[in-house]
Amino acid sequence: SAGRITAVLPYYAYSRTDKRDQPRVPITARLVADMIEVAGANRVLTLDLHAGQIQGFFRIPFDEMSAVHLLLKEVRELSLPDLTVVATGLGFAKRARNFAEILDAPLAIVETRHSGGSSERQMNLLGHVEGRSCVIIDDEVVSGATMIRVAELLKQYGANRIVGACIHPILPPGAITRLRQSPIEQLIATDSVPLPPDEPWDGLKITSVASLLGEVILRIHKGISVGAMFADGQRVLGKW
Repeated sequence: SAGRITAVLPYYAYSRTDKRDQPRVPITARLVADMIEVAGANRVLTLDLHAGQIQGFFRIPFDEMSAVHLLLKEVRELSLPDLTVVATGLGFAKRARNFAEILDAPLAIVETRHSGGSSERQMNLLGHVEGRSCVIIDDEVVSGATMIRVAELLKQYGANRIVGACIHPILPPGAITRLRQSPIEQLIATDSVPLPPDEPWDGLKITSVASLLGEVILRIHKGISVGAMFADGQRVLGKW
């Protein structure tokens, strides 16, 4: 039998169900945590949780690493002129701010509000994007609807070029088609989840998380501090 078991989850499924915001709604992220522990895991490793409080669902050691620095490298290589970093909401604003600071770029935030009890959403732009190149950053893209709405809003305010960036490209059937037809000219993402094989898009740029996860797994196996990686200034992991 194994001496210790580390569950490596590049993408933590059901991470959006981290709280009960309506009656009779299950907190499935907690259920996933319980299932992992009952299955016998001694430690969990994952990338960029949608909600950081999920770590509190576990009674075993939990390591959340970030792959944002991989997106940062790809954005730098684009050499976009007059760059502005755009957060799709207040929830990811802190990491977007750190992203913008490293790129020495201003930050804009799109705030979304629900009108009364209806399902209609009102989006407000906080920041200046007219004539600028914009990078919309988020932790995950599922249907692409939010990022597309943000891109359309940026175009209304005079944005020049628009690029999307995310850690987890869930992309169910039809998502890439919607992105291809949107103002977003390119989506930079990692390979934390399998990509849809039947919808190729030249605008989809994938960067691998293999080296990051490999180093963390090696450190765990050899008993070397994982936290020390956050102090590595060259990778700017400490920012996240």
